Amino acid sequence: MPINSRHPSIEHLRDKARRRMPGFAFDYLEGGCNSNINLQRNTDEIRDIRLQPYYIRDYAGSDLRTELFGHTYDAPFGIAPIGLQGLMWPRSTEILAKAATEHNIPFILSTVGTASIEEVAEITEGKAWFQLYHPAEDELRDKILARASAAGCPVLVILADTPTFGYRPKEIRNGLSIPPRMTPRNIIQMMLHPTWSFSQLAAGVPKFKTMTPYIPKGLSMKHLGLFMNKTFSGRLNEDRIKAIRDRWKGKLVVKGIVNEEDCEKVCRLGADGIIASNHGGRQLDAGQSTIRPIPSLAESYGDKLTVMIDSGLRGGPDVACALASGARFTFLGRSFMYGVGALGREGGDHTISMLKRQIQQVMEQLACERVTDFPNHLV
Repeated sequence: MPINSRHPSIEHLRDKARRRMPGFAFDYLEGGCNSNINLQRNTDEIRDIRLQPYYIRDYAGSDLRTELFGHTYDAPFGIAPIGLQGLMWPRSTEILAKAATEHNIPFILSTVGTASIEEVAEITEGKAWFQLYHPAEDELRDKILARASAAGCPVLVILADTPTFGYRPKEIRNGLSIPPRMTPRNIIQMMLHPTWSFSQLAAGVPKFKTMTPYIPKGLSMKHLGLFMNKTFSGRLNEDRIKAIRDRWKGKLVVKGIVNEEDCEKVCRLGADGIIASNHGGRQLDAGQSTIRPIPSLAESYGDKLTVMIDSGLRGGPDVACALASGARFTFLGRSFMYGVGALGREGGDHTISMLKRQIQQVMEQLACERVTDFPNHLV
């Protein structure tokens, strides 16, 4: 698992990405909502967890392989869905999808990603998962589901944690849009980051490519924003989930479940899994961290559906702590974008290799042979 020795941690990747990305792009990647309280809480509370090593015992070695929905992945983590990826770093969706496929880990494409379902399906050989922002109209929902099914996506992820968009001061101040608004401030930032600018020029203007067939031509940025707000209705209910369950023949995961009441409902409606998530701390500052409900969700529902987690994980030890707390699988988002922002085309491969090595080192220290043994090491 070769890694770039100049950037051996997520913190190193973050520092370099910040230097290479325009401020408005890095602010979008970094930002939470309001005062960023829950964003920080996510990581802090994962790092309050303690693991127990065993030094005087026989140990046959570590195995990172993890079975999930009938497929054995090479590591217990995947790449979380991220909107506007191509704005943060040009062609980052394609870079990360390719790296995930080569390393045999799951990649989740967002409805508002900057590559289409079909493009990512080709890169991943039909293995990519797809995350659905729920459309307001059933006809559009069914068209998108049909495309995801035709592309071979084995898992559909329904987004539950965005009934409304969070209040994000940095994005408001930066006038964030696709393409970015050409204010004097943003133009100066682009001029000061020529690698990003020339890469963006070569890649072309980032677009919501999955949504391109449904967006009227010639819309101004203002009217595109109004169109997107009108097109999506984020709040899920039992009828909406049931309608999707009836149509979708693959595995169904609901993302954003953080309490037992909601978990019981999606379990009863036929979901195969949940991802405990708060959208990376970008929606509700006063909410709890995503690690907090994991033990109770795993205990009450772990035998009925697959309990997973995203939000706040920044490295291999964080993944280990989440697995020890009861999660069956983990997803990271910002960490991979730091990798691509820092190292471009090499960023996905480097970040995955680094995380694998970090998790393996933790397992060797604990004398933990299999990923499923992590709960035995929870203090």
